[in-house]
Amino acid sequence: MNFITPHSFKPDTAWNALDIANMDGVTVRMHWTDQPYRWHENDGQEVFVVLDGAVKMHHRNGDGETIWQMGPGDICHFKEGDEHCAVPEGAAYVLVIEREGSV
Repeated sequence: MNFITPHSFKPDTAWNALDIANMDGVTVRMHWTDQPYRWHENDGQEVFVVLDGAVKMHHRNGDGETIWQMGPGDICHFKEGDEHCAVPEGAAYVLVIEREGSV
């Protein structure tokens, strides 16, 4: 058993990850960041959970761009091909669940 608290993870650079689990090709990783991630589309589903801090989640579709304000406990689910970009407001810890090797 592993017991993990977000603040125990102190990486050197933004978006470094602590690998928590790999369950039959699905990874659970905790990230720390204070920098935006790049716009991207996953090759599978993604679940994004804010553990601490605030993140503006940008999403593009045929109607333009939508921005959701996320705080601790908020969860976002993306389907394969959903174009999105996470922009933290200050430092944030997030949990990402996705296919192994996904962007």
